[in-house]
Amino acid sequence: MGLFDRLFGKKKDTKELVEEQETAQNLEETVADEKNEAAEETEVDTQAIDTVETVEESEQVSTDAASQAEEVKEEAVADSSRVMADYYAKKEAVKEAIDRGETVEVEAVDTRQEEPKEEVASQAVETEEEKYNRSLKKTRTGFSARLNAFLANFRRVDEDFFEELEEMLILSDVGVNVATQLTEDLRYEAKLENAKKADDLKRVIIEKLVEIYEKDGVFNEKINFQDDLTVMLFVGVNGVGKTTSIGKLAYKYKNEGKKVMLVAADTFRAGAVAQLAEWGRRVGVPVVTGPEKADPASVVFDGMEKAVAEKVDVLLIDTAGRLQNKDNLMAELEKIGRIIKRVVPDAPHETLLALDASTGQNALSQAKEFSKITPLTGLILTKIDGTAKGGVVLAIRQELDIPVKFIGFGEKIDDIGEFDSEDFIRGLLEGII
Repeated sequence: MGLFDRLFGKKKDTKELVEEQETAQNLEETVADEKNEAAEETEVDTQAIDTVETVEESEQVSTDAASQAEEVKEEAVADSSRVMADYYAKKEAVKEAIDRGETVEVEAVDTRQEEPKEEVASQAVETEEEKYNRSLKKTRTGFSARLNAFLANFRRVDEDFFEELEEMLILSDVGVNVATQLTEDLRYEAKLENAKKADDLKRVIIEKLVEIYEKDGVFNEKINFQDDLTVMLFVGVNGVGKTTSIGKLAYKYKNEGKKVMLVAADTFRAGAVAQLAEWGRRVGVPVVTGPEKADPASVVFDGMEKAVAEKVDVLLIDTAGRLQNKDNLMAELEKIGRIIKRVVPDAPHETLLALDASTGQNALSQAKEFSKITPLTGLILTKIDGTAKGGVVLAIRQELDIPVKFIGFGEKIDDIGEFDSEDFIRGLLEGII
């Protein structure tokens, strides 16, 4: 069963959809006629019954409200009387003790009514599917609004329709290649099924988007965990949420019972080392650091040796986001890779590029550039909750075929999870059909 069938039900061709729409319209007209005839025959009786029921309900509500008000008033008077009686009794006792020359300790009596304490509702833990729905709300709403507005403006399927559709898809950050391919596929479908109305192609558009993401059906999203030490190397430009993602993953894996260690190899930026050290303190995991402006590869070597000696399960290595030029960055990452393999020959087991989803097509450009510099096993898509540009995942899938392995849902410490294609596509497109 294909991805679209699992998410939205069996696919239907355009001809079937048109026939279903015509049948449904005829059925609605027949039912409406029958309802109108029945309504005319029973209108008087219905009005009479409604009037009687309304009067009875009004009288009952009035009686219940009066009774409840009287009970509340009686309880308030009784509470007030008890408080005041206690106050005067203690006052009299104190007066008598003073008259006898005794020393007494007076406890103040609060004559005010104690206000009921509000119960603090425990915050429900979100499921992964709920996080996808919340995080993709802006993307889904923006895309749905654009698509519905677009279809409403076109009465017939012609060349203007396809040109405007392609432009709308590009503005939705699905990428130029995806928009072009989808438009060409729809031209063929429209001719094949002789589609005349724009709305006839709505479901077909969603089907084609799912097919573009599904591609060969191989997603490679599973994390390459090892039985002993798993080494994850993180790359990406400054400011995309790379270090924050490392901290959140450290929290996630520690809570799963794994022994975690961090390596601050972004020694070119002092703030990066301090930021990762703070995450280590916050999460409660050790962080390997070096002297200021130390060679990043030497810090990585120290971290690798400590991880092996202390039998760490997951080692997360942060690297520099930007050096003077591409050649320097490539040389640095290659050197770090050699050092890692000197200690663990088959490491790193994951090389992950962090991308800020809110940058849209710029994120796609970064993925292209970094894929030239170093072999990437996966992507981390950050800040997806604050943008309407989640469609960039479709563009990355189509053009680079690098799997998204982690997704950041928000700012909370547990707002990160392993990427799931079905949850993502459902969260992106559900409600449009």
